[in-house]
Parts: sequence; C-alpha cells; structure tokens
Amino acid sequence: MKHVVDIELAGRRLTLETGRIAKQADGAIWATYGDTVVLATAVASQNAKPGVDFLPLTVDYQEKTYAAGKIPGGYFKREGRPSEREVLTSRLIDRPLRPLFPEGYYFETQVIASVLSADKTGVSDVIGIIAASAALAVSSIPFNGPIAGVKIGRVNGQFVVNPDLETLETSDLHLVVAGTADAVMMVEAGANELPEATMLEAIELAHSEIKKIVAKIEELRKLVGKVKRVVVQEAIDAALTEQVRALVAGPIREAILIPNKSARQERLDQVLAETVAKLKSDEPNRDRHVKIIFHGLEYTEVRNMILEKRVRADGRGPADIRPITCEVGVLPRAHGSAVFTRGETQSLAVVTLGTTDDEQRIDALEGEYMRTFMLHYNFPPFSVGEARPLRSPGRREVGHGALAERALKSIIPGKDKFPYTVRIVSEILESNGSSSMATVCGGTLALLDAGVPIKEPVAGIAMGLIKEGDQVLVLSDILGLEDHLGDMDFKVTGTKNGVTALQMDIKIGGITAGLMREALAQAKAGRLHILGCMAQALTEPRTKLSAFAPRIFPMKIKQDKIRDVIGPGGKMIRSIIAETGVKINVEDTGDVTIASSDEASAQKAIDMIKRLTEEVEVGKIYLGTVRKIMDFGAFVEVLPGTDGLVHISQLAHHRVKAVTDEVSEGDQVMVKVLEIDKQGKIRLSRKEAMPAPAGSPATEPTPAG
Repeated sequence: MKHVVDIELAGRRLTLETGRIAKQADGAIWATYGDTVVLATAVASQNAKPGVDFLPLTVDYQEKTYAAGKIPGGYFKREGRPSEREVLTSRLIDRPLRPLFPEGYYFETQVIASVLSADKTGVSDVIGIIAASAALAVSSIPFNGPIAGVKIGRVNGQFVVNPDLETLETSDLHLVVAGTADAVMMVEAGANELPEATMLEAIELAHSEIKKIVAKIEELRKLVGKVKRVVVQEAIDAALTEQVRALVAGPIREAILIPNKSARQERLDQVLAETVAKLKSDEPNRDRHVKIIFHGLEYTEVRNMILEKRVRADGRGPADIRPITCEVGVLPRAHGSAVFTRGETQSLAVVTLGTTDDEQRIDALEGEYMRTFMLHYNFPPFSVGEARPLRSPGRREVGHGALAERALKSIIPGKDKFPYTVRIVSEILESNGSSSMATVCGGTLALLDAGVPIKEPVAGIAMGLIKEGDQVLVLSDILGLEDHLGDMDFKVTGTKNGVTALQMDIKIGGITAGLMREALAQAKAGRLHILGCMAQALTEPRTKLSAFAPRIFPMKIKQDKIRDVIGPGGKMIRSIIAETGVKINVEDTGDVTIASSDEASAQKAIDMIKRLTEEVEVGKIYLGTVRKIMDFGAFVEVLPGTDGLVHISQLAHHRVKAVTDEVSEGDQVMVKVLEIDKQGKIRLSRKEAMPAPAGSPATEPTPAG
C-alpha cells in the first residue's frame, strides 16, 4: 500500500513515499525535494553470517547521469567506478546509520541511495541521508533510528538551511549535520575561520530542523506498520566469562599501560593466544567466545582506567598532546615538503606547484568545474606494521584526504594572488591515531616551505570521548586504541582565528550541545599548542619558490583583445609558444598566465602579447609604418593591426604639395597621436614628432620677464 508524508523544509517541499516503487526491497523510499529525486532501498539477509561478530553493513550512494540529462563520457557511455563525490556521500550516509543498529545484529545489510533526478541545487547528499534512514525505518530491519540530515550555510552573517550551490559560493560555512530526535550523530563541515560559538550555533539550528524531519519519518513508519525483527544475541556461558576474567584482567591492565603501540598490541595478542590455548575444549564456538570475552574486558579496562584514574594508555592526562616534531625542506627536488610527527603518527606532506594545464576538470551532475587545489592522502600498510597488497585508495583514504583538503582550502590564496595549481600529497609513514590531522599540520608546513602565500597556518586535532553513565571525559589527541574503544571521534581544524573544518562521528546515541561545547573548547587549546610547535619550524611562506617549480607570470588584457592574442584558428598564440617555449593560458575574462622555467623566455612572450594588445594613447609618440598613401594624407600603422591617418598638413612643418614628396609605402616614421574620436579613428601627426626647424617660434628662447 502506498503511503506518503511531506514537510516544508527551507522553502521547498520534501516528500517521502513508500509502497509504490521497489516493493521487493525490505524498505524503499522515493524522496522528492524540488526537482531532486532520490530512491533509497534497504535489504537485509534473513540469516546471520556464520562466524561474524561485526555489523556487515554496506552503504552505496550513486548518481545516475540521466538525472541531469547527461550521457556519460568515455568509450562505454555508461556509469563506471564511483566518483569522489559518490564515495564521500556514501560515507556521509553510512556514518550516522552504523551506530544505530543493535548489538548482536550480524545480518548482511545493504542500503543503496540512487539519485534519479537532480535540479542542480546540490542537496542530493542530505536527501540521501533522509531517504536511507526512512527506508530502514519502514522496513523490518532492526534500527534504532530514524535519523535525518540537514545542510547549513552562512551568508552575510545569516544562516541558510539547505542552501543551493549558488548560495554556497558566497557562504563562509558548508555544514552537514545528521542526528536523531534526541542528539547529533554526525557533523561534517568546512568553514572560513569561524569561531567555535558560531559553529555550535549552526549545529544547533541544524538539529532543530532534523527533529521536524525525524517526526515525519516516524509518522511514515507508523503508517506502514512493519514489525521489526527481534535480534537474539548469542549466549555466552557466564562461567566461561568468569574463567577468562580471572586469567586476563590483570595482564590486560598491565599490557594497556605499555606506551609503545606495537609492543602493547604484541603483548595483548600474546595474552589472548595463551588464554585461548589454556581454555581449549571440544565445545563449538569455544575459541570465538573466549575472544569475544577478551575484547570485551579490554574495552572495559581501558575505559575504566581513563575514567577512574585519568590516565591514558601512553601515560598522558585527558588534555595532554603527544610530543611533536616538525621538519621542513626534507625533499630536495620537491617544490615544498615537510615531515610532521606527533607521538607515533607521522605524515610526509609534499607540495607540487603546477600551471592551468594541471587543473582537474570535474564533471558533476550540477555541471563542470575546475579544481585548482587538491590534497591526496595515502595510507600504506607499513604505516601500521602490516604486510598486505597495495590497492588504489579506498573510502577511508578518500574521506581523510577530503577532510584535510577542506581544512586547508580556505587559506589557499586565489588565482589573482597566486596563479598556480596546488597539489598536496600526504604519505602516512606511521599511524597511531589522528593521521588525517597530521596531514593538515604537515600540509600547512609544506605549503609554507613551497612559498605559497597562505592566509594563516592551520593545525588539526582529534578529540575523543569516554562516557559511562554519568561519568564523561573528553580526550585530546586520541590514540588509535582510544578511537577504537571510545565513543567519539571529533576532528577539529583551524587557525589561531577560528575553525576551518569539523568532522564528528559518534558510536553511542549522540552527544549534547554542552558536551560538544566542551570538546570544541578543549580542541581549541590543543590546536593553539600545536600551532606553536609548528611555528618553531617555519612561521612565514618562503620568499622564493623552488628552483624546480614553474614560474607563472600573470597579466591582464581587455576581453576584446583576446582574439588578437589567439589569432585565426589559434595561429598567433601557437607562434608565440613556438618562438618562446612557454605555456600560455588565456581566460575568457582576459586573465593571461605565462608559465616558464626561464624568466627571459617568459618576458619575451609578455612583450609579444603586450605588442598585440597594446592600445594607442593620445600624446604618445610611436614608430609606425606607412601602409597606404592617399592624396589627402598617409595611413600609418602604429601598432599591429592599428593604424591612423596623418593628414597632409601634419606631415611636415613646411607646406607639403604631395604626400609622396615626404613618405612612401613601407617607410618607418615617427608619429604622435593627436586624437582618438568616438568612432575609434586615430589622428596622427608626423610634424609634432619631429624637432621644430631652427628659427621657428618653437625654438626661439622665451624672453626674460
């Protein structure tokens, strides 16, 4: 049976419909918002995966090119591997959904959100969150939701709910929030150095809108009336639990205090292996149950130690930052490089400067655009002491790179100030928590080392949370262990002036505004400490670019002169490139960039373009060429393609009977521009550019007064 609910959201109607489309899925939602249509489906296997003790959830967001009336490029003319936006949006939907499945739910579950129509407002990502949540809510799949998502922008100091792409161009905030009716589950934001209070205010506004949408999804769930499956958790023998506790509680407490990550994990693995061997029996699932109990005790011991003793695995207090070292200029041939090390996390950041030829063209549903700043994050297996095949970047790598790119984007100078394409690559050489934040810090240092005139240095820090009942503790600069066993991963980046990016994921039912305020305040203190450490390595951009970086020389020409530089069929610009060996890019706006490693060649190209685009100035003297002789005067070319008339009366100081008595075609003569009329006709004078004859009034000395 078809059921529909709708709600007014930021001036547009959001409609959620089920029971008409994709009826064989466990849950399906046809979501419409303006002319954007997203179909979300949820399907779960009827049988749990044998031997699995984790949630086997897959979330995919896909954009169909027909949604925007396009045919895919390439040979096959069909959608291929997911784009970066599709990967990031899949993560955006997955992250707030995953914590809301019940413990012990080990059934293969797949959520797919497909964009079927796109109205170029750019809101299909948050509609995907809403539709996916609603599809799970109306299904029989156990889910402790629903959730909803909202986008917030800020223009001229005013918040805008679900801003379109045009509005976002002038917005100093790009925020996506997802949550339940009770709490915020996920935050993803990029900002232009905004205060923490402003960020919190925006999140609270988003949550107020989320509550309204969640209420509508609840209404739809009740209309459909499907009964949720009952999750039966696997029973583990209480006697076995006590046996394991007696054997490992003490050794676990000792092991988790080992500061070195590898040594700590090695000791924990050893204790587990000894326990499994000691409690071996013929009972089915015995080994697996021992491992489940062991990891549960590890989880409890780490959290209790932090909450009760205020001591972390590496001996730090809750707000302490790990030791930091910063090195710059570590690669002689790179345009800029830095190594940032914080505890056992280390990033090698490398900056490469390119020309307009290196810009990345993005063909999105909303239209094409060029990307002039890129950040790519790599996480090789040796960074965590593992040996496994190298693969192309996965969702995690793409997501971490996008977060670091968003953190640095607002400090990158515009093309008018720095006309380079900038690429940063972060190679994670060691990892024990916060490698994306190390990427931000290393990326900033590498930009300074490359001589990029950034607005302000940016640092990043990952915050954690341990919450047991009324006991709550916020942790600064979390370790991998604290990320794994804690309740929150809250990454904050910014300058000394304000926040540039946020990313928050919650593993519990959400956090309150008060807790978020505390985390942001503690993060700011940590960020300022890290910025101080970075300043000891480099405080300002280097004044000179690397000798191996291309030199780009910008210039501006009038738009009506572009055709003169390009020439018929590109003939003129090709001849300049051939003669000078430079790269030239001409924008429709009249902005021209000349790129060359040789300054003399670049200057030669600049001079050639100036000659092609130079405009005649009244009062200026030019060396021109006589192009045409007439009875009344001579036409003289003063600039390429530009000529003016020298009337016969202006050819000489004496009276001229015939033009040919003074000049012939092809002669080079000095002429002065007398006037340019409204029609653009140029009046020239040869005699004004010539010295006056001796004895004429112009050469007589002025009488003494």
